[in-house]
Amino acid sequence: MNMTEIGKKTKEASLKLQALTEQQRVLALTMISQEIIKNKIIIRDQNQIDLEEAQANKLSPAIIDRLTLSDKAIDNLAQMCLDVAAQPQVVGMIDREYTRPNGLQIKVQRIPLGVVAMIFESRPNVVVDGIALAIKSGNGIILKGGKEAAHSNRCLYEICKQAVSHVLPDGSFHLVETREDVNDLLKLDQYIDLVVPRGGSALVKHVKENARMPVVAHDKGLCHMYVHSDADIESTVRMILNAKTQRIGVCNSLESVLLHQNFKGIPQVIEALLEAGVEIRGDKNSQKLNASIKLATDEDYHTEYLDMIISLKIVESETTAIKHIQEHSSHHTESLITNDPKLIELFLNSLDSSCLAINASTRFNDGGELGLGAELGISTSKLHAYGPMGAREMTTTRFLVYGNGHIR
Repeated sequence: MNMTEIGKKTKEASLKLQALTEQQRVLALTMISQEIIKNKIIIRDQNQIDLEEAQANKLSPAIIDRLTLSDKAIDNLAQMCLDVAAQPQVVGMIDREYTRPNGLQIKVQRIPLGVVAMIFESRPNVVVDGIALAIKSGNGIILKGGKEAAHSNRCLYEICKQAVSHVLPDGSFHLVETREDVNDLLKLDQYIDLVVPRGGSALVKHVKENARMPVVAHDKGLCHMYVHSDADIESTVRMILNAKTQRIGVCNSLESVLLHQNFKGIPQVIEALLEAGVEIRGDKNSQKLNASIKLATDEDYHTEYLDMIISLKIVESETTAIKHIQEHSSHHTESLITNDPKLIELFLNSLDSSCLAINASTRFNDGGELGLGAELGISTSKLHAYGPMGAREMTTTRFLVYGNGHIR
């Protein structure tokens, strides 16, 4: 099929998806979960082909990390489907209702967007995440993954397709695989209701410039953590290491840390990062404390490293820290470490990012960790969603008006 035929078929299927019962959605997700476990060896074999090609092409460690499907990752994909299935029903639910003075009954009902196109890089797990959330939210979905994960993407797609062949309408989801398909896809506004680019800035920019339909961008995560003077040293070190080193190649990993000049744990933070193998690029004040710190450039404070590198700055006040974050933020995730309620309020009222964490690692800006079951991605746009997009964020609302012969 060409892209127009795929768009048309997915649109037709989406109209049927909305009418499915919640029991049918749960059944479909359960069957996908079971098939993923049943085909674990096949998934690993196909993923290994992608990994060998990635290593031969000398792709970065961050990309290889995102590309890898370990046994645990495959088990997590299967569990994710069950977690999404267990989420509260979304489609058809009434958000609010009220009666007008003239007796009209008004209900606001949650409905699917229709057809979502998802263009992503590196992460084969997104195939299953996207399909699972589309099923739960009643949407059709068209997926376009990166060539570096082609074997893994195709394998997971075929497993999902086979699992639901007797439950969902034919054409409920599709996988397209060539770069040429992207530009054709972005022209299909008569069939596609929303496009979600999830990847590097170049991909997001291209989609924004060429899409004829609305775009919800899932752009880079230049995540900050500001540590105030009253922060507990041991807890702060633990949170910084978790945010930076637990998984370096993800968008909610910490890229820049700001330390108040009166924070007594500055040497411990620096030493812990260096011992963990993190390269620190800091300002002149931090260099005076440790000769291993490289001098940061202005560009460093604008960089999402996705690597064992972090930018560091010692600041004279919370106002300076907030101003720095405002200037360099990618509107993804910012974290504040303090016990001061007034500073917490200032932080919340001064910053504009999809997730603000108080005394917690930036790694919690994640659909699963926030109780959504999974995520289509983390939106750095404000329309139609901001932050992790779960099933609810893949729906909209309409008004239902009940009268009894009413006329205006």
